[in-house]
Amino acid sequence: MPMVPRQRPAAEAPASLTQAGPRPSGDCPDCGSERVTALTMTLTDGTPVDFASCHNCEHRHWSHEGRSLPFADVITRATKLKV
Repeated sequence: MPMVPRQRPAAEAPASLTQAGPRPSGDCPDCGSERVTALTMTLTDGTPVDFASCHNCEHRHWSHEGRSLPFADVITRATKLKV
């Protein structure tokens, strides 16, 4: 009989994008739709950002401390520097 791996306690379970909870970015800033996938992440340089992607218009939005971050800034902050 095959062994079933032991389940991790709920406190150790990985986070899920499908679980209900407060959205970091709210409605889409372009079309106002509530159909937004939103999550909080940390960029390579350590900057915490809120990311949102609209299911209606496909607008993607990054913000830091409540202010919108231009895509070029996100790329710069997310680029790993060669040493």
